Amino acid sequence: MDFGHDTAHALATVTDIVNTAPGPSAVDGLRNLADLELLVARREISDVGVLAKDDLIGVRLLRDRLLEIFAAPDDATAVRLVNELVADARTTPRLTDHDQWPLHIHYYAPGVRLPEHLAADCGMALAFVLAAGERQRLATCAAPGCSRVLVDLSRNRSKRYCDSRTCGNRLHVAAYRARQRTG
Repeated sequence: MDFGHDTAHALATVTDIVNTAPGPSAVDGLRNLADLELLVARREISDVGVLAKDDLIGVRLLRDRLLEIFAAPDDATAVRLVNELVADARTTPRLTDHDQWPLHIHYYAPGVRLPEHLAADCGMALAFVLAAGERQRLATCAAPGCSRVLVDLSRNRSKRYCDSRTCGNRLHVAAYRARQRTG
């Protein structure tokens, strides 16, 4: 399913935010403002002012809410959580054509702080996935011991790993070596 550039970008931002969470084998990826600034730069998030400690706290809280959506036990719970997220972000759709991008929609109000900005755009992207009946595209990595999340935007819903170069490759190499030992 093609969700469009803006939605795909927001979904990648969702996974980047969630995957900063400390896990069994990872440290917190949002330890300080420098980490948050790197996330903003890497995801090319526009309309961001000077970041403050409150932004870091707010994005950490957003991360927890996004993780809840991935962990929702059923569609109804996921829908409720996304609706709450979008409502709390005071979603305000508007057309814009900044930075040489063609006309597209932003869902955050001009001048809001980063956590609300991200909650609006990421919440709407997740809403599009759920409205399309594609919740199964929100997944956790299939690699043993990995708790990172992914959004499977492949046509055939075949993405299983958070990163094919790390988790996917590690498992494929292990399977190859096991076949070589038994062959």
